Amino acid sequence: MQNNLITILGPTAVGKTFLGALLANHFGGEIISADSRQVYKGMDIGTGKDLSDYIIDGKTVPYHLIDVIEPEDEFNLFLFNKQFYQVFNEITLRKKIPFLVGGTGLYLHSILKSYKLNKVESDNKRSSELDNLTIEQLTSILKNLSPSLHNTTDMLIKDRVIRAIIIAESRTKDDVEKEKINSLIIGVKLEREEIKKKITLRLKHRLENGMIDEVKRLIDEGISFERLDLFGLEYKFLGKYLKRELTYNDMFQKLNSAIHSFAKRQMTWFRKMEREGIKINWIDGPDYEAAKQIISQNYFS
Repeated sequence: MQNNLITILGPTAVGKTFLGALLANHFGGEIISADSRQVYKGMDIGTGKDLSDYIIDGKTVPYHLIDVIEPEDEFNLFLFNKQFYQVFNEITLRKKIPFLVGGTGLYLHSILKSYKLNKVESDNKRSSELDNLTIEQLTSILKNLSPSLHNTTDMLIKDRVIRAIIIAESRTKDDVEKEKINSLIIGVKLEREEIKKKITLRLKHRLENGMIDEVKRLIDEGISFERLDLFGLEYKFLGKYLKRELTYNDMFQKLNSAIHSFAKRQMTWFRKMEREGIKINWIDGPDYEAAKQIISQNYFS
């Protein structure tokens, strides 16, 4: 089967985004982000959106699945798959090459292994999760799942809204024609110590350039500290710092260590994928020429 997707993956801080933008610009492609937090609006610095990376030679390379949902709303694997296949089909119809770029292992794996998600795996578990949310939050989730929703009467009854969400989520794949994915995969890797050094420098830069203010703004807009904990990493530890549970130095050290561990877990995901038979063409760092050669030799054959 001919390739119909190019995937650029790797741990955090290795330069995937800019490399993906360079390659998409060269080969006439568009980027689909595989990042579980960059989907949220207003969460820019902490999630590392770095939107300037998409500007190549003065023009913006088209990107998707970034800034698609409010921070108070839920995003999950079902929604990612639904939106991925919608965008994938649209890019393909435009005769462009879709580039899947990111580091969220589960999201990448779900596409590369063609997960079947046409049924919510545990209604009871999902019901319990949803029951912890307010009626306003539930309504927002349901409207995102079903934008054309017009019956607002049932939206006042919490149990009915929860049931409607579960039903809508169970249909996320039925609504989209799903094409079999056959992806050429390029992995960007660096020596562990080099990644750790890049993570630490990047964290210092982000803290000095607005990341704390970003988290303060989220709190001012009504995002709870509990919600920040669920976003993890930067948002979790900055939340603790702003609650004065951690000093600045303790926050920095704990967060820096947590991001190092996260990068290690990402590599564990990718190694697991290789053991399953997924072929990853590894390159040392974001080497544009090496990646371009891999694509030229393998994607179009």
